[in-house]
Amino acid sequence: MKKTVFLVCLVAAFGCAQNADAQAQFALGIKGGLNIAKFDISQGASNIDNRTGYHGGAFALFKFAKFGIQPEILFSKQGSDYKVNTDSYEANFDYINIPVLLKLYLVAGLNIQAGPQFGFLTTSELKQTISGITTTQDVKDQLDKKSDTSIAVGAGWDLPFGLTLDARYNFGLSDFKLNNGPDLKNKVLQVSVGYKFIKAGK
Repeated sequence: MKKTVFLVCLVAAFGCAQNADAQAQFALGIKGGLNIAKFDISQGASNIDNRTGYHGGAFALFKFAKFGIQPEILFSKQGSDYKVNTDSYEANFDYINIPVLLKLYLVAGLNIQAGPQFGFLTTSELKQTISGITTTQDVKDQLDKKSDTSIAVGAGWDLPFGLTLDARYNFGLSDFKLNNGPDLKNKVLQVSVGYKFIKAGK
């Protein structure tokens, strides 16, 4: 699946370049915003609730006529709240995420966007309440995977004075386990505001 995603995006990016204007636009910027995250849990859990976090980082934009390629590097606070029988859990996972988005511009800066995202776990904390006793621990060493692959799909608006607005949903493709438990996947809704502070080209 990961190889297929990469190849599709590579072919699409090549197609964008082939249809590019002679003078492409380039921009660098910063962005940040809200995360609404939860786990997709294969079995055994109930009351799976969203966990609110945030993200922030930098992006580059290469724009060719109606197409664009936008790589980003973001710090992202994710996780989920859930229950197993009567026990409750609050998972706080921090990632460095690197999405590479293909953007199709429709009209007046409005665009739709999609592409792969590759994530690397930096910290993982689990707060658990079992039989009325609450403990918090670092569970990074108890996870079988410390990387994440997802597909990002969304829409945005690039305003003429450098401001950008984006909303996207990240669908996790990678399963991971905690202590040989059920399969988990990340799902994250992100709403962002950004600003392009370096711009060049046509």
